[in-house]
Amino acid sequence: MYPRLSDLFQEWFGITLPIPIYSFGFMVAAAVMLAGWLAQRELDRKYAQGRIEGVKVDAQKLDKSARKGKKVLTSPSFLMGTVTVLAVVGGFAGAKLFHILENLDQFFAAPGRMIFSTGGFTFYGGLIIGTYLIVRYLKKNGQSPAVFADSIAPGLMLAYGVGRIGCHLAGDGDWGIAANVAAKPDWLPMWLWAETYPNNHLGVDLSAAPVYPTPLYELAMAALLFLVLYSLRDQYHKAGWLFGLYLVFAGIERFIIEQIRVNNTFEFLWMTVTQAEVISVVFLILGGVILYRTWRPAEEREKAKAAAAATAAANVTAAASPAPEAAG
Repeated sequence: MYPRLSDLFQEWFGITLPIPIYSFGFMVAAAVMLAGWLAQRELDRKYAQGRIEGVKVDAQKLDKSARKGKKVLTSPSFLMGTVTVLAVVGGFAGAKLFHILENLDQFFAAPGRMIFSTGGFTFYGGLIIGTYLIVRYLKKNGQSPAVFADSIAPGLMLAYGVGRIGCHLAGDGDWGIAANVAAKPDWLPMWLWAETYPNNHLGVDLSAAPVYPTPLYELAMAALLFLVLYSLRDQYHKAGWLFGLYLVFAGIERFIIEQIRVNNTFEFLWMTVTQAEVISVVFLILGGVILYRTWRPAEEREKAKAAAAATAAANVTAAASPAPEAAG
């Protein structure tokens, strides 16, 4: 494994990079850019279809030659730059906070080391805190968080899988329990069944007991679920429906992987569970409620589709019409 991509460049190409590039951070950055790009494309597409309202911005932000103070209507994808920043800042802060809450004994033993460590993040913590900051920002700008959530949902699922590549390369402890090597199917390569994570970030020797490479399993599930979500973008249910489905998928995926993943446990009621299992169940319930409240029968969906087409046509006509001259 390669906790630093700079080590990979050194071994494979003989190139020594002056600055160490950490695998986890690099893949998280790639995941954020991918999710943001997909969300921008989806927002532009829905805006062109008349399914979502635009946002008024200073014309000079789009065209430096425009008159100062002039406001123009544009696609809400304009806001994705700030949304991405909030996702990164809130995401990393939330992910680190939830990881600390999962490992309070380690935190009190060495708080500085844990806070500034390049490893140790909990995805759900980042999602929760990042979502809170983004919702506040969108409401401040008069945009529907539910509409943005639907547009972000497919990319968010894919980004999760891409981020797991970073976990796999770094070997940051997000691996599975000891693999039953004897039970491996003959057709399956060993690297998909058991991994020792040499040079892992934690410095743990797994050569005697290889573990299940759960980041790879999550990558595969995330990619599959992304395709499902992406194919369901035009269902014309109420805003929030697709994000509700994302929550259901994310909850199921993580709950399944927790059964073979190494994680801290605690007693909850009469059960021994992990934090991720509890949050997975919350996601399932919340997603189910959202799906129920945003579902539209086929007839209502057709009406919504027709209304969106009429709005798109009106927007095109308005954009093509010359602006009236001001009275002298």
